[in-house]
Amino acid sequence: MLLSECLGRITPAQAHRAVEDGSALLADVREEDELRAGHAPGAILSPLSRLTEGAALPGREDGRDLVLIRRSGHRSQQVAHLLVERGVTAVDVTGGMRALAAEGLPVRDAHGAAGTVI
Repeated sequence: MLLSECLGRITPAQAHRAVEDGSALLADVREEDELRAGHAPGAILSPLSRLTEGAALPGREDGRDLVLIRRSGHRSQQVAHLLVERGVTAVDVTGGMRALAAEGLPVRDAHGAAGTVI
């Protein structure tokens, strides 16, 4: 699946597969304390507060597309639109971390143990 063929949103399972196969980078746009409590393995921290101020995206050196995730998906959709306006191929995860956890996909805390979505 090419993220550029999506209409801005993908399911948690699609996001998981894209990150697992290396075709996309998962950017968690929550704040650091939320990420420490529970995040998808391999996610990088890119807080919404910094992105809206124009901060550079970490981990973009390799040119992979971005999959954005937040707690419920609403604000990550806004960030995806912001980044697309900047010329970045970005999609967000429908339902966010809550949906990812509800589908039984892995959520880890800062120590690698089972995490929670806050």
